[in-house]
Amino acid sequence: MRIGLLGTGPWARRVHAPALAAHPDVEFAGVWGRRPAAAAELAGPYGVPVHQDLDALLDQVDAVAVALPPSVQGELAIRAAEAGKHLLLDKPVALDPAVARRVAEAAQANAVASVVFFTLRFNADQADWLTEQAARDGWFTARCEWLGAVFTSPDSPYAASPWRQEKGALWDVGPHALSLLLPVLGEVRRVTAAAGPGDTVHLVLRHASGASSTLTLSLTTPPEAAVDGVGLELRGAAGLTRMPARNEGPAEAYARALDALHTTAAGGPAHPCDAAFGARVVEILAAAERSLATGTGLDL
Repeated sequence: MRIGLLGTGPWARRVHAPALAAHPDVEFAGVWGRRPAAAAELAGPYGVPVHQDLDALLDQVDAVAVALPPSVQGELAIRAAEAGKHLLLDKPVALDPAVARRVAEAAQANAVASVVFFTLRFNADQADWLTEQAARDGWFTARCEWLGAVFTSPDSPYAASPWRQEKGALWDVGPHALSLLLPVLGEVRRVTAAAGPGDTVHLVLRHASGASSTLTLSLTTPPEAAVDGVGLELRGAAGLTRMPARNEGPAEAYARALDALHTTAAGGPAHPCDAAFGARVVEILAAAERSLATGTGLDL
């Protein structure tokens, strides 16, 4: 599968490009970026062409891997899907639920595969654990924490990201947390949000299964307190269980996302983390943002 990379930022350099270059079933076929000089700098070590014209890149590939801000990703994903290209997207798919739904509709209408890279959904230990928990009934409640130090650590490469500065933890790590809870507890029917220090957000969710969950999300956690800051705990008829700690980096997870895209594009079933799932996550995040603004819980 020939894949072109859209985006040139730290995440593209750290994860997307090396994973695309290393994958045995992928030909890293080109780079497009909004800044041609940055695209050339990223593409150089891999010996792949740089495209200043997005349509020229689309003509040369079977799929696109997108590493762009969510305010940009959605419209370009629609454009790629309408050109018949499979989609490997980052989270969140978009900042506007209407745009996210259009991405999912474009993928379906043009019969292209789509996978959204929710990191822990593609880590082996976490994926296996989630599958096991989703097969069990009787979950009563869950507690999820995603506490990062992006804005408090002096060496974070993501602190300068304008969209992260504007939207904070809710939109950056909130998608990850929701991607873990939804397959186990089911659809969200009501969300209530409250602000904490910095960009910290607390969410209370009511699920269609009858279970409830709480989320604490932050990118302004003091570095000393962000150690082991990602966790998920489930309690119910099966007892208490905690998600295993991460023991892989994002590049390994991204390689599995590429596997998933390849399988679906070859005629396999839709992946659980497809564009439609990504759009639902965006709808929940938008409702949480409205809850923060109004101080009230909202039904979905």
